[in-house]
Amino acid sequence: MTIRCEIVTQERLVYEKDVDSINIPGVEGRMGILPNHSPLLTVLDFGEVITRVNGEEEYFAIGGGIAEVQPDKVIILADSAEHAEEIDEELAAAARQRAEQAMEEGVEEDPAVYEKIQASLRFAQLSLDVSRRRKRRRNSAIPDLSNTTGS
Repeated sequence: MTIRCEIVTQERLVYEKDVDSINIPGVEGRMGILPNHSPLLTVLDFGEVITRVNGEEEYFAIGGGIAEVQPDKVIILADSAEHAEEIDEELAAAARQRAEQAMEEGVEEDPAVYEKIQASLRFAQLSLDVSRRRKRRRNSAIPDLSNTTGS
């Protein structure tokens, strides 16, 4: 049995697939969602969404939002979201640097501008963390065959 998972931002549909389970970053902590879950509406924090299908995991960086959980479907309405495989580390690092520079130079007395820059900084750092963590995991799963000898 599976549950449909959709990850959506204002700009695009990031992900849509039937999965075995979903792990999401709620503001009160991480939550695991399985098929036939009780209906739920929850606020999401910046963090990593993990989906699992047949033992294989996919990872997403999300910059907050809300999740609607139904027994057969989870819709994640994210403020920002990227699949780990599509994260460009150079662009994320440049975005982080721009946000850090804006914070250092001082932010107008407008709380909305400050929150926007702070959110950009958090999402850029999260994207880098997710991408790097997934690359390390992938690389450690690949056996090193360079020291083997043929028979």
